[in-house]
Amino acid sequence: MSFLKGKTAIITGAGYAVLSDGRCGSIGYGIATAYAKEGANLVITGRNVSKLEKAKEELERLYGIEVLIFQADISAGADNEATANMVVEGTIKKFGRIDVLINNAQASASGVTIQDHTTDQFNLAMYSGLYAAFYYMKACYPYLKETKGSIVNFASGAGLFGNYGQCSYAAAKEGIRGLSRVAATEWAKDGINTNVICPLAWTSQLENFEKAYPDAFKANVKMPPAGHFGDPETEIGRVCVQLANPDFKYLNGETLTLEGGMGLRP
Repeated sequence: MSFLKGKTAIITGAGYAVLSDGRCGSIGYGIATAYAKEGANLVITGRNVSKLEKAKEELERLYGIEVLIFQADISAGADNEATANMVVEGTIKKFGRIDVLINNAQASASGVTIQDHTTDQFNLAMYSGLYAAFYYMKACYPYLKETKGSIVNFASGAGLFGNYGQCSYAAAKEGIRGLSRVAATEWAKDGINTNVICPLAWTSQLENFEKAYPDAFKANVKMPPAGHFGDPETEIGRVCVQLANPDFKYLNGETLTLEGGMGLRP
């Protein structure tokens, strides 16, 4: 399979991460792997350079694609628009086109109640998630218009269901959902497809959380109806690949929930 050969995808928050059994251990790296298997050249961003370098090494070695990496941190007090523009300009210089933008990066202070949340903690979620999506979407727009490309943004059940202790994370994710719907309305005429995925994936962070705090894990992490958590590559990553397929353009503006292998659910 290589229907994305010659195309370019930007994936934020896609540093290397694996589970104890060797499978992809983060949503970003899982998406990058799924895209690499389809022949797409990749631009991946993150805060940890060593994880980005490891991801580049593995993806290029295994799949024969080219990977461009950028250390890029959207945060309070930084020139965030310049950061997003730097990534996009570097992408165009290297590959000459942008076909897909995937806004996956997100940091937050989970487990902190509203009354205990600090402004810095709230800003952490808003800037790394909502503001990052905003700046990358603006910077990528003219190039996605040229390619009739796709945007995939990530929201969460935390916003849909009001998860305890996740006020800033939920607020950022709901903001991303609203931003995405407006983009779907405004940019549909330009041939740009915009969708949102709300996943629940088994990641290295969840794996470590279960080992370190088994009681807290049992109380807060609920098994999806299908009886297993989503796989970052073979389920969530493949959904992102599908959304880059022109045949899926009719989904423009939808929120898609992936619940442990249940597939796409508008």
